[in-house]
Amino acid sequence: MQDKRRWLPSWQRVELAEKVVLEGWSCREAAAWRHVSISTVSEWARRRRAATVEELRTGAWAQSRPSTPHRQPLLSSEEIHERVCEARSRTGWGPRLIASELGMAHATVSRCLQRRGLSRIPREPREAVQRFEWPCPGDLLQMDTKRFARFSRPGHAVTGNRNTTGAEMRERVGYEIAHSIIDDHSRLAYTELHRDEKAATVVAFLQRALQFYAAHGIAASRVQTDNAWTYTHNRALAELLAQEEITHHTIPPRTPKRNGKVERYQQTLKREWGLGQRYRSSDARAAALPHWLIHYNTSRNHSGIGNQPPITRVRNLPRQNI
Repeated sequence: MQDKRRWLPSWQRVELAEKVVLEGWSCREAAAWRHVSISTVSEWARRRRAATVEELRTGAWAQSRPSTPHRQPLLSSEEIHERVCEARSRTGWGPRLIASELGMAHATVSRCLQRRGLSRIPREPREAVQRFEWPCPGDLLQMDTKRFARFSRPGHAVTGNRNTTGAEMRERVGYEIAHSIIDDHSRLAYTELHRDEKAATVVAFLQRALQFYAAHGIAASRVQTDNAWTYTHNRALAELLAQEEITHHTIPPRTPKRNGKVERYQQTLKREWGLGQRYRSSDARAAALPHWLIHYNTSRNHSGIGNQPPITRVRNLPRQNI
């Protein structure tokens, strides 16, 4: 925290002191010139006269001194500090648990940790960003789901009005799941809405998605998902992938960025399709999904592929016509 008395910069302190010590001004004249108190001028003039040659050379005499007392008889000893820090490194506990274990006051433990810079455990370094893109369409398909609330009238997300009570409250009609899959190279996407994400629904969706990509001349060789139960413990899904000779990859737990392209696509899906229009109901929103998909795949420019729509990359051979 910055000292509240440091409103007078060091270069002004030097000016005040030199006016008095070197130019012979009185403290009253210097105080009136800089609009400060006489005691302030007197203090910095005294510090200027008592400064050593080294302090005059570096200007250290004009710097603020810490307000910590030279003698602190109630300060915890180094032994207590070491005990607190050892308990912190051994257990990772907060001040209250450490205080109960060591039989100390909570405030004492907090101050010991603060003095040693251990008030907050430093965060683990983040994994370095590694961008990748498979060279051919179909080399990798990323698949995921996103839940959307069903509604019988527009809600506050598009109207901006949260002051609805009683009879004006929106009828609770459940949720619908957007199953999405996107090609890593071309960003060609396919999405369907379903009422659940059960095993049979996922398998049927993937079958239609593979037919969609096959119609565009894309033969999938890998599918990547998260570790959801419906993906990792789905026997019918495993049989379908084995039949189509497609390898199933899963990302590490709690690392959605490894499935980043479909995650980013779902943000766009929500913003531009889910909330981009004011629909009368969720049924009207569902009816607009096929039209939005055509727009996304054939018209909407994608910044990740040179501001071109995904369809322009579908028929490109590796590193050709780019």
